[in-house]
Amino acid sequence: MAEESSSVEKSYESEELLPWRKQLTARAFVVSLFLSALFTFIVMNINLTTGLIPPLNVSAALLGYVFLKIWTKFHHKSLPFTRQENTVIQTCVVASVSVAFTGGFGSYLLAMSQRINELSEAKDNDFKNPSLGWIIGFLFIVSFLGPFLVLLFRKRMIMDFKLTYPSGTATAHLINSFHTSRGAKLAKKQVRTLGKFFSFSFLWGFFQWFFTAGKDCGFNSFPTFGLKAYQNEFYFDFSATYVGVGMICPYTINISLLLGAILSWGLMWPLIEKKKGDWFSAELHASSFHGLQSYKVFFFIALTLGDGIYNFVKVLATTILHLFSELKKDVNAVSNPSLRSTSGVSFDDNLRTQHFLKELQIPSRFAIGGYVILAVISITTLPRFLPLLKLYYMLGDTLPHIFPQLKWYYILVLYVIAPVLAFCNAYGTGLTDWSLASAYGKLAIFIIGAWAGATHGGAVAGLAACGVMINIVATASDLMQDFKTGYMTLSSPRSMFVSQVVGTAMGCVISPCVFWLFYKAFDDIGQPESAYPAPYATVYRNMALLAVEGVSSLPKNCLYLSYLFFAAAIVLNLIRDLLEKKVSQYIPIPTAMAIPFYIGPYFAIDMCLGSLILFVWEKINKAKADAFAPAVASGLICGDGIWTLPRSILALAGVKPPICMKFLSRTANVKVTTFLAT
Repeated sequence: MAEESSSVEKSYESEELLPWRKQLTARAFVVSLFLSALFTFIVMNINLTTGLIPPLNVSAALLGYVFLKIWTKFHHKSLPFTRQENTVIQTCVVASVSVAFTGGFGSYLLAMSQRINELSEAKDNDFKNPSLGWIIGFLFIVSFLGPFLVLLFRKRMIMDFKLTYPSGTATAHLINSFHTSRGAKLAKKQVRTLGKFFSFSFLWGFFQWFFTAGKDCGFNSFPTFGLKAYQNEFYFDFSATYVGVGMICPYTINISLLLGAILSWGLMWPLIEKKKGDWFSAELHASSFHGLQSYKVFFFIALTLGDGIYNFVKVLATTILHLFSELKKDVNAVSNPSLRSTSGVSFDDNLRTQHFLKELQIPSRFAIGGYVILAVISITTLPRFLPLLKLYYMLGDTLPHIFPQLKWYYILVLYVIAPVLAFCNAYGTGLTDWSLASAYGKLAIFIIGAWAGATHGGAVAGLAACGVMINIVATASDLMQDFKTGYMTLSSPRSMFVSQVVGTAMGCVISPCVFWLFYKAFDDIGQPESAYPAPYATVYRNMALLAVEGVSSLPKNCLYLSYLFFAAAIVLNLIRDLLEKKVSQYIPIPTAMAIPFYIGPYFAIDMCLGSLILFVWEKINKAKADAFAPAVASGLICGDGIWTLPRSILALAGVKPPICMKFLSRTANVKVTTFLAT
């Protein structure tokens, strides 16, 4: 009786389970298209500011539920809205929005541009400027390989190894709860809360724009408060986006960001700037990469690489050990069938397993054939008149045509090793919820960049290889998360695969168009002092240069201090893993600490403000905070993110904010007043 009362699937026994084709409705894809555009603006805005993208699965599932409920309310004769359809929407939206990350618009793709190349003061022509045509073509070529790969081991991951996939599981629980009477009532309240904070955030974004002229006023937005030491600004600007992100991210992340901000902008940069004339030339411009900027970027790289390599080794070792353990169980079960016990299997697991196996019939030859065909088409440099290649040429040519520096044999090597890395990443994500796609991408930068060399366009070749690897590995783990969600909501694996493919196709068009709007509207994207510094673009560019040129041009002591930060990242991770969880949660995370090193501390304070709001709310009423904090955070993020659309249009039209406001200290105000009076 206890099992029946706690069973999720028992409450859905009266619901008709539709075949996989009927789960893929036209209305689901219409809603997915709208939400994809909405979330792409949000992600692109964050991508080009800090690159710290929060998980949006909950928001996608919640808004998908809301829009379909509205649809069915006004179309009474339409089919009932099921949790399977909700899962299709969530999968499609997340697949589409993921392209905004895997497309490298704030990292490797922008790093290829002349703008970022000139920031690193390079004198060569090893760059490729963004163009809408080739970006869309590139994404269509590389974004569909991962989903075909993951089909080969979907059953193994979900059924045999029973991997958790925490994000996929959490999303499934959320969707399952929405479609109960109690969950529907809660969802309505959550939506009203989201709507209120969406409106507030949108209006706050307009208010900030109206009363400031951006960097011409000294800070990025109004109001700003802060201190200024040795020309290093330490301020915060009440960004609704980052207050919301702070409410979603764990406390450890936000405290790590603040600690990194204090360590860098409050301590290190003022001290290093005092060494001007000794460690580097006193005549250099503040943005020169032979001066202070070099320390900022390479300390950032050292911390992220140290953290990435440690976690790469840790997750890979965990994956291998767990895999061997599971394979050993399989061997023992074959030799001794009595070990296969099913007595502990719940009603829910039994039903989900039966349905998953029944709907799993996607032939392996389809997966292998799809991967091989896409790989061959993307590598080939055969003449344009071949009909098979017509679509790809229309979309932007094959990879060697888009990037002449990226030779066909480089790509072949990437495609040969990608299945192994995709498997490892999908498996590791199932265990830890930690995708190492960016780590595999950085590995590709160093391998292909060094292989090509400086004289043969090694920087662009390395960055393009990074893009190929990230797209394959990340989409594989994303789809496996969705398979887990589908497993727990009785959604067909076939409908999950189709919605992933459709969502990815949407993203291959939507994300480049949104990026292009930003790129044309703000001609200072990538500049350290701009509203959109795109910190990872500079970091990835310098990684590529490091791979092909070495470290000979770095200023004094920069390399040795970078070694120190690299070692510190590994030590911090070791301490976190060796201590008990109740203690280790207070040890900072190196990658989070590194982010403020280059772009400044303003967003770290905003995110800590979000944490503080959540902390106080949980102390007052934890149940209410747990239920409504994600809705509040989503509203803040969505409203501010959507404001970037009219803001970009105003920038393209050349419209400037009418009022410039700035807070000054009493001393500075006296000087300004005296100056204006003379």
